[in-house]
Amino acid sequence: MPEKHQIIFYPVGNGDTSQLVLSQGRRVLFDFCHRKKADSEELPEIDLKKRLKEELDAAERDYFDVVAFTHADADHIQGSTEFFELQHAAKYQGAGRIKIRQLWVPAAMILESASHDKQSEEFVILRQEARHRLLEGKGILVFSKPQALVDWLVPKLKERGEAANARDHLFIDAGKLVPGFSLSADGAEFFCHSPFVKHYENGDFIRNSAALVFNVRLSVGTSTFDYLEVGDAHWEDLEDIVSITKFHKNDDRLAWDLINIPHHCSYLSLSDDKDEKETKPKPLVKELLLAGKRDSYIVSCSKPVVDVKDSYGQIQPPHIQARKAYERYLKEVKGRKFLVTMEEPNATKPEPLVFDVTASGVSWTKTALIGAPAIVANRPSRAG
Repeated sequence: MPEKHQIIFYPVGNGDTSQLVLSQGRRVLFDFCHRKKADSEELPEIDLKKRLKEELDAAERDYFDVVAFTHADADHIQGSTEFFELQHAAKYQGAGRIKIRQLWVPAAMILESASHDKQSEEFVILRQEARHRLLEGKGILVFSKPQALVDWLVPKLKERGEAANARDHLFIDAGKLVPGFSLSADGAEFFCHSPFVKHYENGDFIRNSAALVFNVRLSVGTSTFDYLEVGDAHWEDLEDIVSITKFHKNDDRLAWDLINIPHHCSYLSLSDDKDEKETKPKPLVKELLLAGKRDSYIVSCSKPVVDVKDSYGQIQPPHIQARKAYERYLKEVKGRKFLVTMEEPNATKPEPLVFDVTASGVSWTKTALIGAPAIVANRPSRAG
């Protein structure tokens, strides 16, 4: 069978869950959002727990190689503490829970503070898991190492009789490649765009600004392709990413064949002004959109984005004005299609969006059965 990677986006409403399945079988899950009523056939959102377990069963495994939580907002972690096996407490183990071989989190998830009445919240449980793995020194990578995290960690290490730098190998800074993956061994590498240490300089942080953002480079044969996996960054964060990446002459890491746009097609990821008809992106955000390659795709992990009169006054995302901007620049780079997770093949019963990455390029496909070979859909128009 020809070498192939797959990228899968799951229809979970205004929420994020996507999976990268590498050609040699390793699986990386980005975020997890299981809607509590999704097991009802009356709702369009997918039963994410059931779907992922079926896919893992078909692959004869009970684990993900990596689970990356881009940040701790509910629409990126909902249901995760009931689905995954967590190492820090026995009550989160066994009973068919899915194992996480390596957990990726931004530093913000470890630094989260919570009042006494919030201790049962999922972000607190995941914070406990991340802290446990970091102190144990295995099964985790933490992105960014702000001073506040050092101040928390060093005394804990001292209590364990360990050196202050004993966990340095578990921290990844923006602008670096993530260890454990390579183009030669896996056909994949992960370049960290965010978070930056400066996100924590004032002793506080905003989850979205401190979220994980990656350039995922995939190789098949002699060809390479780029996937931008973006947490819920706002336009200021994206401008920082573009500016700093260019300053360090890593411009190629801004290019994309496929991009998961942030914040469910919110105009705030383009500009501070929604505009009446079409959002005008800030200059460096525009540069990022124009870094799209020929035949590229844009994916919005969101509810349907419909062009009707009422949509133009909508406060919460998705925003039709943002969609029009994305489609404009996709057309300009001769991209192929703007896709919405809750629209395909229809808004009543959406199915996961599946992209094959082969030597011939990135192609949107449709899968008839779990574990069955994907059937390539008719080639969409280049204009999207």
